[in-house]
Amino acid sequence: MPATQESDIGIVVYAPAFVSADSRPLAVVHGMERAFPGLRLEWTISREGTLVRLPQREAWLAQGRPTGRGFRLICNGDESYRVTVSGWESPAGTSPGGQAQFEVHAALPLGATGIAAAVEVLEAIAEGARAFWGHATPFNAGVEISQQTRHPVRKPGVPPRGLPPLKLSEDIPSPEIPHCLGWLSYWSAAAARAIGFPDPARDAELLSRSRRTATGGWVVRLTDAPLDLDNPAHLDALKRAYERFPEIGGRSTP
Repeated sequence: MPATQESDIGIVVYAPAFVSADSRPLAVVHGMERAFPGLRLEWTISREGTLVRLPQREAWLAQGRPTGRGFRLICNGDESYRVTVSGWESPAGTSPGGQAQFEVHAALPLGATGIAAAVEVLEAIAEGARAFWGHATPFNAGVEISQQTRHPVRKPGVPPRGLPPLKLSEDIPSPEIPHCLGWLSYWSAAAARAIGFPDPARDAELLSRSRRTATGGWVVRLTDAPLDLDNPAHLDALKRAYERFPEIGGRSTP
């Protein structure tokens, strides 16, 4: 489930297409539990909106989605402090490079515990899904960043706050090229190469807030505090990062 309210940090990662007997849903769930203190993802939510316990979680995850590839929403069962994750396949026709992708969407509470765990949770989800790239962003900032995606016919208009327009995902030439930036960005080794990160001469500030992952990727923190586009310093940091990486959003090709 994507982030749906102002008190959420939304996480999304984009990975290679789902395959038969795919083990990545369980890897994502186990990774989140290791990364978030005390988290147990053992519940789902019924169509009526009630919590349902999953006594055989692994088997339930393996069933996938009734309407397609991926896995259904799973959560921690705490209605006052909800953590959720689910995944589905986006078709080739709407994906970069004409290649179907496996998307994983999660939501964490935008509170002290969620903020403290966000880097580790993003890394765990991305590495568990073997993602090309992904990001974690507070809901409000994420809404505005999503409004950067523009098309002269299908989605005309001007992005908010002077941010650069980004291409539709199907118009981006390669799945390794990130669609956008976020508060925290995960770039696989392939994605980092595609956008030219890191360059020690130009990326010293970003590198001071970055960590390398076990697979050679990166988690890059744009701002120390969660991204707030009403904060002029945060908006400036986002604009500078787009200037530094013109490949992001398909604005140029490497």
